[in-house]
Order: sequence, then structure tokens, then C-alpha cells
Amino acid sequence: MAALCKTIMNIPALTQFLAGLAKNNTRSWFVHNKPAYDILREEFVELIADLIRRVEKFDPDIGPVDAKKALFRIYRDVRFAADKSPYKTHFSAVIGDRKGHNMVPGYYFQIDERGALFAGGGIYMPDKDVLAKIRQFIVDEPDELTKLLKNTRFKRTYGGLSEENKMIRPPKGHAVDFPHIEHIKNRHFIAGVEINLKKHPPKDLAKEIAALFQDLQPLIVWLREALAR
Repeated sequence: MAALCKTIMNIPALTQFLAGLAKNNTRSWFVHNKPAYDILREEFVELIADLIRRVEKFDPDIGPVDAKKALFRIYRDVRFAADKSPYKTHFSAVIGDRKGHNMVPGYYFQIDERGALFAGGGIYMPDKDVLAKIRQFIVDEPDELTKLLKNTRFKRTYGGLSEENKMIRPPKGHAVDFPHIEHIKNRHFIAGVEINLKKHPPKDLAKEIAALFQDLQPLIVWLREALAR
């Protein structure tokens, strides 16, 4: 494999563009600033490609990932949204199976108009069958979840699983006194961390994100085991 090289991502230019878009989220502004967007998009794709190479080194099971297909479109789907702003105010990508993003675990990151980097991953909004599989795995192998939550790397960086949109009561069929019942209440199995790139400008952005992803790998491996049953 070719040696990894430092990818240049102009973070100040990216945040400046996204901040301008946040204030002027219109097609006319975007078209006028399209040349700047095209350059930034190309740099971001190069960053994704660099990240893919780095992730493959510690997680060869990730499978083939196309950098351009890993990038999420900047255009918002406004068909059923109350907010009709046509553009997202962040650049984002997932390293994993995009077609099965809510059925298989993946690594996700984004940079927004504030200069905030969010990095993490797992499975977000799994369908009912996938969610049932994960919950059953917790019931059948509770020690595996305990081991994940005590993992030094995962705990240090992420603290634990996200509780976003967590159920108030246990799902039907699960005992309230089960040791991991609070985790069974989760609707998503994800973890994430946010870093202010303006306060903490990275020397090598791809290297730093890859390190965050490596600390997330125990969750990815645990989810793969759950879904393989």
C-alpha cells in the first residue's frame, strides 16, 4: 500500500464558505459562489480518500469505499421538511456501506459553519429488524456490551453510547430490571465527539480524524458481531 501523505484541507476557507451559506441559504448565493464550493468539495473528497486509506489499515473489514460516493450531497431534501432552506451548512461523509447506512455500522464525520468537527459513527436509525437484533444480542451476550463500555480507548474518547432519542420506557418484551435495560432503550447505537477546529487547529486533519475512528472501532466490531448472529 502506498505511504500515507498529509491531505491539505483549507479549513478557514471551508468554514468561511459555510458561514456565508448559513446567512444566505439561497440558490442565487450558492450559484454565485459555486467556484469556491467546487474547490472545497474537491479538497474534501481528497480528505475522505486519505481517511479511507487510514481506516483500512486498522479496520480491513470496512470493505471497498469510494470517496466520492462516501460524500453526502450538500443539497437538502426539503420535500417533507418545514425548513425549506435548499442547502446543508456542513460537509459530511460516511466511511462504510452508504446503501445500508442504517443497517450496517460506519464511521461518520462532518465539519460545519462554526468550524466544529463532529466525528463518530455506529448505526443511526436502524430499521426494526436490525434494532431487534442488536437488542437481542445485548440480552444474549450482556458481557460483550459491558466489555465495550469499559474499553479504554472507546470510553476515553466517547464516554459511552449516545442517548439521542432514547425511549422513556423499555421496549415490549424486555424486563425493567435487566442490567443493560438503559442501553436497550436506545433507538440508535452511535457515539460521537465534537472538536472546535478554530480553537484546536489540527496539524494533520486526516490523521486526527482517523485516530478518533480507531477509538470508535470497538463499537463498530461489537455491532458487526450483533448483526452477524
